Amino acid sequence: MLSQKTRYSIRALQHLADRYKQGPVRLDEIVTAQNIPRKFLTVILSELVREGIVISHRGRSGGYELALSPVDVRYGDIIRVTRGSLALVPCASRNAHETCANCLPEAECRLRGLMLLLRDEMAAMLDRMSLADPIVPEPPFDGEPEI
Repeated sequence: MLSQKTRYSIRALQHLADRYKQGPVRLDEIVTAQNIPRKFLTVILSELVREGIVISHRGRSGGYELALSPVDVRYGDIIRVTRGSLALVPCASRNAHETCANCLPEAECRLRGLMLLLRDEMAAMLDRMSLADPIVPEPPFDGEPEI
């Protein structure tokens, strides 16, 4: 599962991508449109400014805008910056590897092998997709239990 921070970051960056080259976007506009707590969004945007993904403008007409073209901001990079890993389990992480508690030795664990394959496929897909790619909202599921 993506962290709440990562989900908020993606939504805020999608909002900024929609307004690319239209001037700075005020914090309150993003808060309202994306339903993100103001304090949390301030922290997230500060981090994205430090990472060089967002530019902050101070003053009366200030706000935030993308520092890069939406085509240059990949979803894989956003997740890595905000969460640190694309892996679903700690033993499959490239950057934050940890041995899983209560598990088999890594060399014998087929679950780890599966998670490594999944991480690599997911990373490849997320590294192909950018904020410039159109993503259509999907309708809610019809209430069937998740498999």
